[in-house]
Amino acid sequence: MEASLELGLPQGASKCFDDDGRLKRTGTVWTASAHIVTAVIGSGVLSLAWAIGQLGWVAGPAVMLLFSFVTYYTSALLTDCYRSGDPVAGKRNYTYMDAVRANLNGFKVELCGYLQYLNIVGVAIGYTIAASISMVAIKRANCFHKNGDDSPCQVNSNPYIIMFGVAEIFFSQIPDFDQIWWLSIVAAVMSFTYSSIGLALGIVQVIKNGGMRGSLTGISIGTVSQMDKVWRSFQAFGDIAFAYSYSIILIEIQDTIRAPPPSEAKVMKKATLISVAVTTTFYMLCGCMGYAAFGDLAPGNLLTGFGFYNPYWLLDIANVAIVIHLVGAYQVYCQPLFAFVEKWALRTRPESQFISKDIRVPLPASRSYKFNFFRLTWRTAFVVVTTVVSMLLPFFNDVVGFLGAVGFWPLTVYFPVEMYIVQKKVAKWSTRWMCLQLLSLACLIITIASAAGSIAGVVSDLKVYQPFKAR
Repeated sequence: MEASLELGLPQGASKCFDDDGRLKRTGTVWTASAHIVTAVIGSGVLSLAWAIGQLGWVAGPAVMLLFSFVTYYTSALLTDCYRSGDPVAGKRNYTYMDAVRANLNGFKVELCGYLQYLNIVGVAIGYTIAASISMVAIKRANCFHKNGDDSPCQVNSNPYIIMFGVAEIFFSQIPDFDQIWWLSIVAAVMSFTYSSIGLALGIVQVIKNGGMRGSLTGISIGTVSQMDKVWRSFQAFGDIAFAYSYSIILIEIQDTIRAPPPSEAKVMKKATLISVAVTTTFYMLCGCMGYAAFGDLAPGNLLTGFGFYNPYWLLDIANVAIVIHLVGAYQVYCQPLFAFVEKWALRTRPESQFISKDIRVPLPASRSYKFNFFRLTWRTAFVVVTTVVSMLLPFFNDVVGFLGAVGFWPLTVYFPVEMYIVQKKVAKWSTRWMCLQLLSLACLIITIASAAGSIAGVVSDLKVYQPFKAR
């Protein structure tokens, strides 16, 4: 301990290990920024042109800036909850749920857990829909190239949804799939590939049009009814919120930062500012260029709505990148739910051989695979359920908007605000306490409105949707 203090290390730390006994963390502001950007930029970017199309040139970018500010501010609050008590030597919280348990108690902890797992189920459905739409888009792009842009080229999405589900059943049986070291690199490359292609095609389309399209107030009443205009605007809020949803993994990213000084919270605040600025700039470019290219007719999914037809091979590359990204992202998001159910089952029925017994299956190169009947059954059942729901409700924009709405207020705003109040001992009814509660209330109202808009979108789509038919 004396040697640690002489070297200027936190108590309990050494040259090889941190104060909690784990191997020394080496993360910096730049690695943390890169992790956040990789986590944030994903399939949510594809619906931003449509979202801006509902709000127009004035409100669209303004709402995006508003969400970026709220996300940055509440993320900064959350970074102060990484350590309990002292910001330099306090006990570390390794995950979002650890931070919630350390600062809150009782019903709030249970509610957070349920919301997290509900969000995971929703994301799994959303990713299945998005992946199948991209696979259908590849098929249709090749059809249009072969038969002309005016060809009907109707394709049933259900075989592609099933195909994605079968792939996920296989990958779900790989233990610790989310710990594969190269997975985040592939995800980053794929997400930047399809996002950049969407941006480039939007710029080319604007040049081809001879100018920017769109209006100050978005899609006009007449093109849609007055009520639809209201619901679509609310849904656009949810789509934008979904694009910024990363708070749930912020603590885990912060846990990669090297030990103080400076404190992890200070480093993470800088990383959050850099990453939110980068992603907002990128989102502004993608969303605004997509809207400028297509105006009020901007498709719900920039790369699959067939505003673009050529070059078809570039569209194919973008959609293949989306599918590859979502195959891995599905597993990364679902692993915590898989682990939670399996630990719960083992804890409640430890005597059950069906649950607890691992069968070692030999593999080449002196390796082996632990086969477990309960893992096979439970994970397969989960994938089957999300696949069936995706076949019944294949509405990308509506699902994305609903997920963004449901996850935004509780996970991005409410819990970080409540934890910060406890962590910093903010006095009740003080000016700071009142401001934080007003922020939380305003975001709750936005969440309710966004969720209502997305539900209205689903209801509207169901009126004309025929399950299991080609579209």
